Amino acid sequence: MSVETLHVALIGFGTVGKGIYESIEEQREQLESLLGKTISIDAILIKDGDINREVDNNVLLTTNVEDLLSLPQLDVVFEAIIGVEPARTYLAKFIEKGCHIVSANKELLAHKGKELRSLATKYKVGLRYEAAVAASIPILSTLREGLKSNQIQEISGILNGTSNFILSELQQKELSFEQALNEAKEKGYAEADPTNDIKGWDAFYKILILSDLVYGEQPEWDRIIRKGIDEVTSADIKKAESIGFRIKHIASLKPSADGPVISVEPVAVTSSHPFFHVAGVNNALQVTGNLAGSITLNGPGAGAYPTASAMIEDLLSLYRNSSESVFYSPSKENGAEVPDWLLLGEISEVMSIELLPLSENGAYYASGNRSDIETYLEQNPFLKLYPLKGLIKEHDRSNLALV
Repeated sequence: MSVETLHVALIGFGTVGKGIYESIEEQREQLESLLGKTISIDAILIKDGDINREVDNNVLLTTNVEDLLSLPQLDVVFEAIIGVEPARTYLAKFIEKGCHIVSANKELLAHKGKELRSLATKYKVGLRYEAAVAASIPILSTLREGLKSNQIQEISGILNGTSNFILSELQQKELSFEQALNEAKEKGYAEADPTNDIKGWDAFYKILILSDLVYGEQPEWDRIIRKGIDEVTSADIKKAESIGFRIKHIASLKPSADGPVISVEPVAVTSSHPFFHVAGVNNALQVTGNLAGSITLNGPGAGAYPTASAMIEDLLSLYRNSSESVFYSPSKENGAEVPDWLLLGEISEVMSIELLPLSENGAYYASGNRSDIETYLEQNPFLKLYPLKGLIKEHDRSNLALV
């Protein structure tokens, strides 16, 4: 009895594309056993035809996407390039051809995910993108399969490994921001142009993907708070550390009566918060469901093999009849919880609110709505504001003044 063959193609052969190819070759026996099919990597779309690629001689290497589209049989396409175009055009053509899609392209999915999902439904093919959010951390499959009976009350996460590495270096080695950024570049954690990472765009795209999945919609982009880490100073890190807190770059998603609410910004976390010890290039996510409570996932959020791992798991899910759909949680208020804030800096003038004295000057605790706190800060531009997450223990309170 002959064994069916699964015909696969790759779009892109950079760090991620190469990782997919090598992972399939190294895990071939296990994967084929799980699939009940042999895997044939038939073609790879590359950008530069002059570079030598270490692939099997039977694999078609081409710079022309039409060569892939004209393959007589093609079942699955792994997309591992960046940007909205030409990826959107490519994937639309492969979906119309009847191919399943596995993507790691967060910018594409944030902008055009709804369009591509609709197209995939029309042509009855699968569209999977686990790797687009947190590489090897299975957040999408957890939401689709592990928490389907829950109404999701909040998702928050450290979603950019580069930013987390830089903040960790500032905290552990007391480097300047530029020194930490240069070290990230030297280690290959940051691109030559790190704008998407340090300005918060990377985490922004990822949390938008989660908003689409959980609530079936995105907020208007101009209503979203998006701040990067480029204005976080080593002095801020040191001051937060001195009172038992750490600054992390966190993307947060919550429901409201007006739809999903998203923020992407540096946040001060207490020692009780699950993100307090997440260091280096690792990512972490905390999901709160009305039945399950809070669940935390963490692990490598980038890199060739962690990303390849998620994409290959997506491949397996396509052939084990795993559901892509999820019940959209209702967008409604969770309750009248008043947020907490950490204010860092020196008071240089009289403010309209009273700041109680500190055991260590330069750190202040506030509780109230963002708009009210930001109004206070307009009177004193020398103070910097960080949302404060996690239970504040008594020994933490002794180091903070209460606004």
